[in-house]
This record gives sequence, structure tokens and C-alpha cells, in this order.
Amino acid sequence: MSVIARWCHRHRLVTVLAWLALVVGLGALTGSAGTKYDDTMSIPASESSQALDLLKSAMPAASGDADTVVWHTTGGVKVTDPAVRKTMTDTLDAIAASPGVAGVTGPYGGPQGGAAGPAKVQINGDQTIAYATVTFSQRAHDIPKDQVTHIIDLAKAARGDHLRVELGGQAISQAERTMGGSAELIGVVAALIVLGLVFRSVGAASLPIVTGIAGVASGVLATGQLSRLVAISSTAPTLATLVGLGVGIDYALFIVNRHRRGLMSGLSVEESVTKALNTSGRAVIFAGGTVVIALLGMFALGLSFLNGMAIGAAVTVSMTVLAAITLLPALLGFLKLRVLSRKQRRELAARRAGVGAGAGAGVSEPHASRRRSARIGADGHPETAFTRWAGEVEARPLGKAVLAIGVMVLVAVPFFSIRLGSSDAGNDPESTTTRQAYDLLADGFGKGFNGPLTLVAALGQPVQTPAAGDQQALDKLVEQIKTVPGVAAVNFHPMQPGQTLGVLQVVPTTSPQDQGTTDLIDRLRHDVIPPAEAGTTLHVMVSGDTAVTDDFNDTLVGKLPLFVAIIVGLGCVLMMVAFRSVLVPLIGVAMNLLTMGAAFGSLVAVFQWGWGSEALGAGGAGPVESFVPVLVIGILFGLSMDYQVFLISRMHEEWSHSGDNRRAVRVGHGETGQVILAAAVIMTCVFGAFLLNGERMIAEFGVALAVAILLDVLMLRLVLVPALMHRFGRANWWLPKWLDRVLPHLSVEGGPEPVPGAAGHTGTDEPELAYANHPIQ
Repeated sequence: MSVIARWCHRHRLVTVLAWLALVVGLGALTGSAGTKYDDTMSIPASESSQALDLLKSAMPAASGDADTVVWHTTGGVKVTDPAVRKTMTDTLDAIAASPGVAGVTGPYGGPQGGAAGPAKVQINGDQTIAYATVTFSQRAHDIPKDQVTHIIDLAKAARGDHLRVELGGQAISQAERTMGGSAELIGVVAALIVLGLVFRSVGAASLPIVTGIAGVASGVLATGQLSRLVAISSTAPTLATLVGLGVGIDYALFIVNRHRRGLMSGLSVEESVTKALNTSGRAVIFAGGTVVIALLGMFALGLSFLNGMAIGAAVTVSMTVLAAITLLPALLGFLKLRVLSRKQRRELAARRAGVGAGAGAGVSEPHASRRRSARIGADGHPETAFTRWAGEVEARPLGKAVLAIGVMVLVAVPFFSIRLGSSDAGNDPESTTTRQAYDLLADGFGKGFNGPLTLVAALGQPVQTPAAGDQQALDKLVEQIKTVPGVAAVNFHPMQPGQTLGVLQVVPTTSPQDQGTTDLIDRLRHDVIPPAEAGTTLHVMVSGDTAVTDDFNDTLVGKLPLFVAIIVGLGCVLMMVAFRSVLVPLIGVAMNLLTMGAAFGSLVAVFQWGWGSEALGAGGAGPVESFVPVLVIGILFGLSMDYQVFLISRMHEEWSHSGDNRRAVRVGHGETGQVILAAAVIMTCVFGAFLLNGERMIAEFGVALAVAILLDVLMLRLVLVPALMHRFGRANWWLPKWLDRVLPHLSVEGGPEPVPGAAGHTGTDEPELAYANHPIQ
């Protein structure tokens, strides 16, 4: 790290220009080559995916995305009135002739519908709501955005005084989705304000922001290019920005704080930069590495949709770490002493002017200056509000530990009623056309109309030669499905002679995200279809967007315990290697579980119970997106490990010098408390700003991460962890000799390895790190 720090500092202009060229180059490449994000959530081995593949090969037109155009008349006007009929017929004909459209089925007949007269099933009872189905030639994620935008423009152009036209469907939703916006700006401004209050220096406050933005910009742009090679969701850039901004600003904060301490202890700018990178820089690499490893651990689930999100976030976090250890040293070289506040610069100048007098008095000048500038505690360290709090936790650890656990458990209680699923367009912001179309269809035709099930019936499976009774069995099944509880309607066009593939559309009585729809899918698959297939070569598969989502959710939930086990095991091993302890990793794992419980509890309360979800623009109560907990687990594991590393590493170092557990915990707690709290507040501001994104899924991440991170630091790192470590005493640092020999040796802070049982140390020789980690002045 010293070599990197010195090179980047001495060649700071080259380093800054290299980063500028990287970001501009990636931006230019993205502008010319574009991106290819893929929102496919199918599971290759699932029934719903197999049905879609069969449709794609046998009936390509039927396998494309099916969206809807919905229109509603007011003021006594009917959708069957001649003027409305002409306007919408012309519109649907134009849509049918548009690029990328395989066909349009409307209620009026004509070229787009192919019917001789009105299709009553597409007009509601009072003739004020009607719809047409627009079938694209490709799935939603493969349709060029400009083709969908053209359809949207054609439909909106038909709107009139008494005619309201809206559009719904996945392709429409993806085309209207606007990633980014004011959320990032709000988060950055909030972080800048917090940094300004912490550092009291515009230069110092700006550095973490600039470094974080550089890392996030390069990471997100690189992710866009990776989307051309691997399947990455269109949500990945927003998620990567959310995580990258938080960790990027925090990582730079830790290094800048260490550098300021180095300057105040009398080091030159280059020496201070080198020391900061060789200590906090190493911790940043370790912390960032744990986040990346946790994210990439999602590959164990074997789901390409999550793999893409993990790749985007991991690449962005890696770039923020790279920016922190290369770009930041260069920027620190440009700012020199301006990274300090005016008060600190005056104090440093006065200290340098008084070096002779301090030396003549036989007192180390930095120690003398610190005694002039701050009250010194009994352990020889400056006394602050955080060191006093550390003393209070040491004096009464049990009561504070019980209180902290009580708060975390209370927030986590809703988790026990969590229902994983997938929200539908009914949870889109009310201002979107997809939400308006959803509500119109639900009002005119029933809630289940927004999520029909597609049943693919293959005759003659697996030999492609239908048995004599296959067609009769299928006809009987269609009639039986009409009587199944939870079914509102069944649409089935009779099959032509020789045709071996049929398609049924089943409309549930419940909305796509309702538990009743999931129950209906299970009922059809397990109770209704198998008896109809018995004794025939008929094979019927339940598919459609709702079934695909259900299969994805089931697969994900089934693999979730494996992922949690991997994360917990990884955390134990990493902390055991870093801190040469058995108990500290177990405490860390327990803290991670409490943090995750708080995250999931807040998710259930806000989004499943609906406590404030409408106010956030995230729709009403509904299930928690099934993949959100997986990503939250991976992200929170890494972030909470970050705080654990920065807190325990200071305690660990003090233990290695003094062999006194009470002193080690108190000093580490008091000296790192303020910088960890500042980092948590910044990250909470960044995550909280994404609540204003206007998208339910991103709001779920924002709530879970903001609540969890803030409680993690306030209740766990500043209360429960030190309280437990005071109670456990020297057992905190016990490691069996055989395990110590097996585990590799790693110094997170770059200092010497701790001396086991270093009780002989007096603690009078204070290392540079002790002062470098003092609370921010």
C-alpha cells in the first residue's frame, strides 16, 4: 500500500487525468455501443419456463410480450359510440402496423382484430371501459425501447375530452421506467452536509463525495457494458449506485479522517497519506472485499437474474475501493493542509512554532499540544463525548446490552409474518400509465384480469403423436377449469386438425400479487391437471408472467438457507483470520443476524403491512419482492462487517499493546465511535434518499438498508458489541493454538501481529494509530 500511496501522491495529476479518461471513455463507449439489460426472471428447469420455450419454438407470435391498451369514456359517452370507435380503431391499426408488433386484438374487429364484429369480452358491462391486446414479436426485455415508446405515443395521441387512454404490461413498464434522477442528488447533498459538519472543511468534505462519485460512475458504466456479455437486470445500475455511493463515501471518509490525524500528529503530507493508506486503506480493501465476496456469494443460488444484480453491485463497490486507494491520495496531495479545518491549521502552525520550547521542556510536542487542545482521560487519550459514553458502557454493560437487544428485537418482530412474492402494476406510482391501466382493467373486468395464467397444452407428448383421447381430455379439462374456485374466466380457441399445441388463458378472481392467485396455480398443477392427463399423452403446463414469478420465488426461497449458511460461515472465517479469536466472530455473526432481522422487520411493516408505502409512492400493501431479502442479506453482511472491522481492529490493536481487555474495548469504542456514527449517518442519508426514487423495489432496498445500518451502529456497534466484550473479558481474544497455526495470518491495519497474552505491556508507548483514530475534531 505504501508504494501505491506514494506513487499516486507524487503523480497526482497523472492519476486524476487517468480517472477522468476512464470515466469519459466508458461514457463514450456506452453512448455509442449502448447497453443490453435483461430482466428475465425465469428458471430454466421450471414448468413455466419450459412452457414459454415450447411456445417460442412452436408459436413464436404467441410467445412475445402481450401488453394492453385500455380506454375509458366519461360524460355519458360509450366506448361503442361511432366517434370513439373510429378514433380507437385508427389508433389500433396504427399500432398493429408499428415495428416490433406481431398483432393487435381489439374489440371492434377490422385489420387489427380479425373479427367481424365487436368482441364483447373486451368491453365491460356498462360499455365505458374497453381494451386491446398488443402482442409484440419478442419478450419484453428484448424489445427496443424506441419501438415501445412509439406505441405509447400513438395511444396517448388518441386521448380526448371524454376519452382516457392508458397502457399496461411489462414492455410499457420498462420503457417508462426512468432509473436515477433526484434520489442520487439528494443523497449526495445530504452526505456533503454531514461531512461538512464532521470535518469543518469544504475540501475535506468534498473529497469523499468526489471519490465516491468517480467510483460509482465508472462502476455503473462498466456494468452497462458487461450487460452485453452477461444477463444483467435493468435495475442493477440503480442498486449499484445505491450501494456504491454509500460505501464509496464511507471508505473515503475513513481514509481522510486518518490522514487528518496524521497531519495533526506532525507528519508531512506525503508521510500522512502513506500512513493513512497503509492503515485505513488496508481496512478499506478488507471491508470492500467482504462486500464483494458477499455479493458474489449469490452465484451459489444459481439464478441468473440475481447473478446480474450481484455483478453490477460488486463491480461498482470494487471501483469505489480502487478510487479510494488511488484517486483519493492524489486529491489529498492537491489539497495539502487545506484538508484541515481553519482551527486545525492554526493549531498546527502554533504547534510547529513552539517545537523548540516543547522540546526544551522535555515534553514530546504532539503530546503537549494535545494536552493543550483537549482534556486528557485517565488512560492518556483525549476525552470526548464518545470516550465518556464508552466509559458508561464499561460501567454498566448488562443493562445497556438488554436495552439494545430489546430495540432490535422489537423492530424485527414483523419479520415473522413476512410473505415473499412479487408486486404487480397495482403498486406502481399512481401517476404512471401502467398503474392507471391496471386500475381501469380491475374496475372493468376484475382484479385477476391483470395477471391471467397461460396454460400450454401439448398433445402427443413426448412422441408428438397425439393419442386418440388427447383432444377430448383437453376439452374436458377446459370445462373443468371453469368450475375451479378462484377462476373468473377461461378463454380457449378450438384447435385446428393436426395441431399439437393449444393455449388456454385462465383469468383468476384475485390480483397477480394476491396469495389466492398463488394458491390457484398450485391447485391447477397438483389437483386439476394431473387427473386430466392420466391415461393420455396430453401434457398441460401452467405459465404466464404470474406463474413465472411464482416459480422464481419458490426456487429462491428454497435456496435461501444455503445462501445464509454461506454468508454466516464466510463471516466467521474472515473475522477469525483477522482478529485471531473464536468469540469475536461469533459476536459478529449474532450482530449480523440482528441487523438482518431489523431490515426484514422494517420491510414487512412498510411494504407488506402498508405502513407508509403509499406516501413513498410505492403503492399499497403487498408482498415483499422475493429477491430483495437475498440482496439485502448480501449487502448488509458486507456493510455490517465494515463497521465491525473498523471497531474491532482498533480494540484488537490496543489489546496487542496492553493485554488489558477493559482498556482495549474502552479505547477502541471511544476512539472509533464518532467516525463510525458519521459513516452510518452518511450511508443512511444515501439509502434514505432512494425512497424518493418512485419505484417500489428500490424503495424496499432503501428502507431495509437505511433502517438496518442506522440501528446497527446506534444499538449494536456503539452499545451491544462493547457491552458484550466487557462481559466476556479476556475470552474475547482466545484462539486454540492448533487453530492459530492452521489459519493464515492477516493484519487488517497493516501493523505488527498481536502478541498473544501481551499482559506484560504497560501501554505507555502509544502507537501512532491510537492518535490517528481519535474522534474527528
